[in-house]
Amino acid sequence: MMDIAALSADYSLADVSTDIGIAVLSNSLELIDDMGEGMIKIMESSVNPELGQNVDLRI
Repeated sequence: MMDIAALSADYSLADVSTDIGIAVLSNSLELIDDMGEGMIKIMESSVNPELGQNVDLRI
């Protein structure tokens, strides 16, 4: 039979583990969102492939 202190420590460890899992998931969702935005930009540039081909330089 476990005592109250051991149960409390186990619960605290589980709580920290859950918090870490949520933080990692949040980071993953941000990364996926950023990658999606990048894919949209790539797709938009493929629609206008001549965009950015010409650069005017004056010295």
